[in-house]
Amino acid sequence: MPCRACDSQISAIAEICPHCGVRQFTPTAGAGERSAVTAGLLCLFLGVFGAHRLYAGKTGTAILQFLTLGGFGLWWLYDLILIATGQFRDREGHRLGQGL
Repeated sequence: MPCRACDSQISAIAEICPHCGVRQFTPTAGAGERSAVTAGLLCLFLGVFGAHRLYAGKTGTAILQFLTLGGFGLWWLYDLILIATGQFRDREGHRLGQGL
C-alpha cells in the first residue's frame, strides 16, 4: 500500500513510513473514507455544480464551482480526470477510497 504522505510502497500493517517517517492511518481510521466511485459519479452528473467537492468536504471551492458552472467546464473536466486517476483529495488531503 502507498504511504499517505510520500506515496512510497510500504507494508499494509506499518504504523510509520520507513521512507518519510509519517504515521499512517490505524486500521479503523479508513472505515469512514469518502468513496472515489461516489465522487466520480457526482462529478460526472453534477460536477458543474460542484457536488463532488461538497462530498469531499471542500465547501468553499464547491461554491466557486457552482457560481462559475464548473469553471466554465474546464475545472469540472480537471476534477473528473483527477478522480479517475485517483489523485483527487478530500478536505483533509487524503485520497478518496475505492469503495462505494
